[in-house]
Amino acid sequence: MLTSTRFRFAAAALAIAVSAPLAANAGPYDRGGMVLVTTDGRLMRDMPEYGSVRVVIDTQGRRLLIDRSNTVIGFEIPAWQYRQQSGGPEIDRDRGWSQDRDYDGGLGRETFPAAPPPPRDRFATAEPRTDFEPRASIERRDLNPSTGTVPERGNAPRIIEAPDLETRPDNQGTAGEPSKPFAAPRLGKAEVAALQVYLDRNGFSPGVIDGRMGSNVQKALAAWREATGERIDPTDTDLILSRLAADGGLAFTTYTITAEDAAGPFIASVPADYAEKAKLERLAFTSTQEMLAERFHMDERYLKELNPGVDFSRPGVQIKVVSTGEKKSGIVTRIIADKARKQLRAYDAAGQLVAAYPATIGSSSTPSPTGEVTIERIARNPGYTYNPKINFKQGDNDRILEVPPGPNGPVGSVWIALSKPTYGIHGTPEPSKIGKTSSNGCVRLTNWDAEELAGMVAPGVSVSFVE
Repeated sequence: MLTSTRFRFAAAALAIAVSAPLAANAGPYDRGGMVLVTTDGRLMRDMPEYGSVRVVIDTQGRRLLIDRSNTVIGFEIPAWQYRQQSGGPEIDRDRGWSQDRDYDGGLGRETFPAAPPPPRDRFATAEPRTDFEPRASIERRDLNPSTGTVPERGNAPRIIEAPDLETRPDNQGTAGEPSKPFAAPRLGKAEVAALQVYLDRNGFSPGVIDGRMGSNVQKALAAWREATGERIDPTDTDLILSRLAADGGLAFTTYTITAEDAAGPFIASVPADYAEKAKLERLAFTSTQEMLAERFHMDERYLKELNPGVDFSRPGVQIKVVSTGEKKSGIVTRIIADKARKQLRAYDAAGQLVAAYPATIGSSSTPSPTGEVTIERIARNPGYTYNPKINFKQGDNDRILEVPPGPNGPVGSVWIALSKPTYGIHGTPEPSKIGKTSSNGCVRLTNWDAEELAGMVAPGVSVSFVE
């Protein structure tokens, strides 16, 4: 199971095509500190014509140029590497690379000029090439996953810098205007979900696991880097799979629906009106499908997509789900609720970032607190008291209402009360909207993230709201 899955992901990572070609017109190649080299080692001084090539990334993190016949015609390498291998002259300074370089063990970081170089005429005649140009020692590789010779990574793959976005001139702009970025290489949903599972298991929540490389995943990756100093390349699926296998197993597993799962109890729907909510005995899940999606930290639509045609209400049915692993543990002594980033970050006594969660934090009409408050108490499976004189007013509801508890209640499955009255950190009935909508002033997390955080905090923990 592990071998076949690793091969599938490795093959996907072997050559990930960028949907757009390199540049709008042939012209000098300028991507800070990098040069293009042909497969026999010659320097490619000009960009290939628009539409004639595409960019792929191999398992070593190299950018390769592939023509329409799927043949590798060149590589992108650091300028310092070309100079070192070829023994040739320094690259022209007006191409945007510094002659002063710092060799850093192979990462290829360059010293950039203080100001951007003047724009070059991309319609100018290219510099002539000769057979006397120095050649870099670049070995051509077959990219076919079945016959290719690109080596597999070792047991401890190296974490590489995530590749920068390709750029091309804006056809409707003028010389010197900023270039527009291409889309980053697109990963399949299974690869993205594997990354999401890895982050989720380690306390750097991507929110719902949905196989999409959205803003919540990007925030989780940034938090991971802050905590560990590592920048994970999302395309390095060998690394992600090897770490998953070593800590909790593969990203996906099978689950058999039980009679207890199918029995509920469930409610027909979740009313929007608070007066109608208050009439219910419990704000339970609406279906087995919704319950299982939340149990496995998944977007409900993604769960359904992984199990087409499945009747989730039938006991004994096997389904494919995410393997979430154990909850993060530890002692959190300080929390930062970052309004701009839409993320809650938790730190230990040593100041180490130990967990991060996407969050919905207030709105312009009902802003969250400012400054510093503290945690006062923690309530699991909480009810909710609606009081229009203290909080907000919903429609014609002008009296106090006691809304019953449940995962689909206004504050979800956990309430972490703050020292500022009526404010707290809590769960949500709509996990897929976390970090993408507004709240009534509180800090809203997915239910599973709120439950995980509740297990690491205690009364007295400070919570700082930052803009």
